[in-house]
Amino acid sequence: MQFTTFPRMHLTFWVGFLSLKRTCVKFCPLWWERELQPERIRSFQIDFSDPLLVSVVQFLLLRSGSARNAGTRRPDRTEMPVRIPDDSDFSSFKDQCLSPDGWSSRYHKGGVTVWCREQDSSSVQKIKMRIVCKDVTAETLYDVLHDTSYRKKWDTNMIDTYDIGRLTVNADVGYYSWKCPTPLKNRDFVTMRSWLPLGSDYMIINYSVKHPQHPPKKDYVRAVSLLTGYLIQSNSAASATLYYLTQVDPRGSLPKWVVNRVSQFVAPKAMRKIYKASLKYPEWKRKHDPTLKPWMYPEQNTLPSVSPADLTLQRADSLENIDESGVSEEKAQHSDDEET
Repeated sequence: MQFTTFPRMHLTFWVGFLSLKRTCVKFCPLWWERELQPERIRSFQIDFSDPLLVSVVQFLLLRSGSARNAGTRRPDRTEMPVRIPDDSDFSSFKDQCLSPDGWSSRYHKGGVTVWCREQDSSSVQKIKMRIVCKDVTAETLYDVLHDTSYRKKWDTNMIDTYDIGRLTVNADVGYYSWKCPTPLKNRDFVTMRSWLPLGSDYMIINYSVKHPQHPPKKDYVRAVSLLTGYLIQSNSAASATLYYLTQVDPRGSLPKWVVNRVSQFVAPKAMRKIYKASLKYPEWKRKHDPTLKPWMYPEQNTLPSVSPADLTLQRADSLENIDESGVSEEKAQHSDDEET
């Protein structure tokens, strides 16, 4: 079987492995208690000629080490543990992207549509966008959104981004910072990201988490992603539709003109930039590690392992909340990405 035709079947194996993992985790306490010592493992009479069972044992060995290490650090009882998204979370996200209920159209021009959803006064507004990408496959869009090396080429609002560690074969933790119009303070995130190819659909979702080695930085406001993600749907062999949904707490009282600018200028421009970047990606990728796609081939992932026990949900009320509502638009310096 040629390598280029392998990804879908290979990913199917790992999806099956994840399902098997959920069942095995129920028995983890017994395995961890015995620390998976070889002579004790043999008492289970496992057939180690089965490569899938070997993978399961390797997985449990990693979890065994993580569990012992996690025992030295007990999160504050007020902190909420993280939960890796499951099928129901992806299904709910897809429904929000496709459903028109409760959304108000704010922008429709040049193939880009932007909707806003008015939340309760105590909630953060949701924004949803859609763009139809001609001459781009759904798989290419998916690769562009995953490839952090390529993102540095086209995302001019980004200051820095890097992967921190992997949680599972389809979940990791990462850092992202971006430029705000001067004199507003720049924002950054630490998020847990999970992804799922499902038939002709591809989904990536994230939310903010706290990592003990990546606390808020001095020159940034640590923002909170309550839910952010992409849904990519294939229309044909050379066309796809991209949805982007986000609910972010910027941790601050932003001026009304900033909120309006996001929905009217920044968001549509960002969608067009993703589209243009996707058109150029195949040629760029051919020259830059064309076979390296750890989001498709988990065995290529060299990130250090991170245990969910080391992470907690990032609560917005535990972060700095600054008041920038008095900043006037005349004094602000806008980036090129905000121009129509």
